[in-house]
Amino acid sequence: MSDRLKRAAQQRVDDRLGDLVRLSERLHANPEVAWAEHRSARWVGEALEESGFEVRSTYLGLDTAFLATSGDGPLRIAICAEYDALPGLGHACGHNLISAIAVGAAIALQPLADELGIRVEVYGTPAEEGGGGKIELLERGAFEGVDLAMMAHPGPVDVAEARPFAVSHSHIRYDGKAAHAGAYPEEGVNANDAFVVAQVALGLLRQQLPQSARVHGIMTNGGQAPNAIPERTEGRWYVRAETLAELESIERRVLRCFEAGALASGTGLTVTAESRPYAEFRNDKRALAFYRRNAIALGRTFDDAAAGGMNRASTDMGNVSQVVPAIHPYIGINSLPATNHQPEFAARCVGRYAERAIHDAAIALAQTAVDVVGAAGAPA
Repeated sequence: MSDRLKRAAQQRVDDRLGDLVRLSERLHANPEVAWAEHRSARWVGEALEESGFEVRSTYLGLDTAFLATSGDGPLRIAICAEYDALPGLGHACGHNLISAIAVGAAIALQPLADELGIRVEVYGTPAEEGGGGKIELLERGAFEGVDLAMMAHPGPVDVAEARPFAVSHSHIRYDGKAAHAGAYPEEGVNANDAFVVAQVALGLLRQQLPQSARVHGIMTNGGQAPNAIPERTEGRWYVRAETLAELESIERRVLRCFEAGALASGTGLTVTAESRPYAEFRNDKRALAFYRRNAIALGRTFDDAAAGGMNRASTDMGNVSQVVPAIHPYIGINSLPATNHQPEFAARCVGRYAERAIHDAAIALAQTAVDVVGAAGAPA
């Protein structure tokens, strides 16, 4: 019976592939950044609504989140859609594909829901790129009682197991005092100097950090004019570690570097968390094995060695995985040497290989749900 249902899921994706590709291309052509994905959330929700899903917009009070549901079985299968883009880079992480894959997997499962005894739930999750949309949803009660949460993320090649770092996102601000840099330099307190000192300290700190730790960021405001001592500078900084526990320890050391900048320059320091920290990922081994088997049957080839580390990238899906069984495989779009967060990768998120990724990942996720239900002893 499982084989029959899996063939039905594949046929459903085959029949709707043109619609899924058009949705992906529409999102790709109209990128929206975190918390501003108003059109994107609406378009993805409408695609599900047109397929018979009940869609709740502004889900749990988040303007660009939604929940779409179909079926009323006792087992709940959640599929996550992401649709935020990167500032200045558009869909260079391929979230347009994630949305199309999620819709495809959901509509593949929808006509099978009664026979499988499942409720299909699609979560529209905003602000994955640093805003922690899934964490906000979790804290408001989303995903509670879900039996399996899934999504597939584009990458250069196929990698089944997600191994992302835990990560924190911070906004850094130094406040000094403006003055004419040529005429009255002694009256200024240079907020730019604070960042210089902090970045030197961070560079030295890296010598004593664990090999897997990452500390990186950008200055978003470095002053206004060369002849005006900067009275305010700002930046955004990420700290990554293997686990939340390790992250907490490293963050304290990173903070001291920013404090050193304030102390040396005489500026005031304000550090503001941009989201709750993202957790490391806990893979559901059984579901992951099913996904791998289904993807291989579709002709996919897993190449962990050529992954370029994409499966180590941080995601707020890690927080979901700490609460419910979850998988987050990577689907390749044959982009090498281009990798995620490069303009060249954004360009590869449309076209022949992107379309095949939508097709194969949607089928593999839907078939994985069928396998999981069968293993749980449901009618399949």
